[in-house]
Amino acid sequence: MNNPTIGIDSVSWRDAFRIELRAEAIGLATRGWPVVPGTSPAGEGWSGPVPVHDDWQERAVADDRNIVEWWGGEAYSVLVATGSYVDAVEVDAELGHRAASLLRETGRPAPILAMPTGKWVFLTETGDELPAELAARPGVVWHGEGSWVPVPPTPFEHGVVHWRVKPEVWEWKLPRAGALHGVLARALATLHDHRGSELHAHAA
Repeated sequence: MNNPTIGIDSVSWRDAFRIELRAEAIGLATRGWPVVPGTSPAGEGWSGPVPVHDDWQERAVADDRNIVEWWGGEAYSVLVATGSYVDAVEVDAELGHRAASLLRETGRPAPILAMPTGKWVFLTETGDELPAELAARPGVVWHGEGSWVPVPPTPFEHGVVHWRVKPEVWEWKLPRAGALHGVLARALATLHDHRGSELHAHAA
């Protein structure tokens, strides 16, 4: 016999998750972060959330009235448009872990996102492009004007986006882009030095 509560439970869970996504979007918008709705996992071949609307750059707002409408019936992902208020640097886990350690030493950590793909995303004020040594590292992506980053609790095929360091830790203040880029460059240099030392030790 079919259990009629299964469908109800599924709908209830999805509606609860939609409300959670909407609440997070409103919370970011009230802090001035430009939010847009994004796609959700859609089976095999889905490579991550993208904006729902073609004119998403014009729609990117810090206005909770639009957000209530957008998330009124759909459990859209939550995306933050970069380039006007927030920029982001996406790096591999090795570089991200080393950079986070350096930031902790300063006592002023930056907001850091953890992607289900294993990538780390560091958020900054808007600023200049990456230094050449960072841009040359495979897997490092600068998100500036014309781009976006997913924020919690945006779902992926295998997991959800979550905070490694929440914006509240630094009272929602974003670090200067140049300062954060400098920390990432230092982290990259220490990785190179560490590998060089290991190679020297093996050769000795």
